[in-house]
Amino acid sequence: MSAGPTLALPAGASPWAARRWSGSWSPPGDEALAEEVAVALVFNGIAHTVMMATPTDLEDFALGFTLTEGLIDSPSELYGVEVVPTGVGIELQLEVSAACERRLKERRRTLAGRSGCGLCGAESLAQVRRSLAPVAPVQVQTEAVVRAEAELAARQQLQQATGATHAAAWVNLQGQLLHLREDVGRHNALDKLVGTLVRQGVGVTHGFVLITSRASFEMVQKSVALGAGLLAAVSAPTSLAVDCAHEANLCVLGFVRPGKFTAYTFGERLL
Repeated sequence: MSAGPTLALPAGASPWAARRWSGSWSPPGDEALAEEVAVALVFNGIAHTVMMATPTDLEDFALGFTLTEGLIDSPSELYGVEVVPTGVGIELQLEVSAACERRLKERRRTLAGRSGCGLCGAESLAQVRRSLAPVAPVQVQTEAVVRAEAELAARQQLQQATGATHAAAWVNLQGQLLHLREDVGRHNALDKLVGTLVRQGVGVTHGFVLITSRASFEMVQKSVALGAGLLAAVSAPTSLAVDCAHEANLCVLGFVRPGKFTAYTFGERLL
């Protein structure tokens, strides 16, 4: 989508002069680009990780990330978040409980000296695949899933402007999108949504999560950490994601497209 010079862009988008070619060159014009910045999460002065993210809803992102990554057991362990722009990105300076700080230090000691690449190998996978309590089942009408999918694209303002972002939405049992967050990263979008729901005290037994990406292992684990009973994805799940979802009592739907979807776990809960 071309962002004309007078077009108001949504938060998280910036104009950039570009030219289009379709048989011939167009005159230079503004295009909308999704903003992507380095966001460092710093806990009680301890640098933990740097994520590439869209710089919107960062307080929600901080809360959602710390919860879904198991760094805090409850929102009460996060005392405050300060968003500090720097010359090279943004720092999220989090004030957390002593228990959270101990978890962070233990995780750093566990990883010290280990070679490898992220989740490669059984030891790394065992560290990441946390033991989470099974979620409560939720029954959803098929029409609610279809209705939510039909509404999803129209609610993605940043994606409409830039074509470069993912979204995660919270949908009630009637298929209405009540909350939606966007980001260049699919995990970030879900973390932002989790933070939003927790901050607003939304009861997660009366709805489900809808995402614009594949249902990867991390997306399943974050949904389980939230306590959601159903995760619907517009793309496919992975084998590890389905295995973890089955173990955690989470219903997973994939290929959620106009008028159709595929149930990979607990399809009998769709009415």
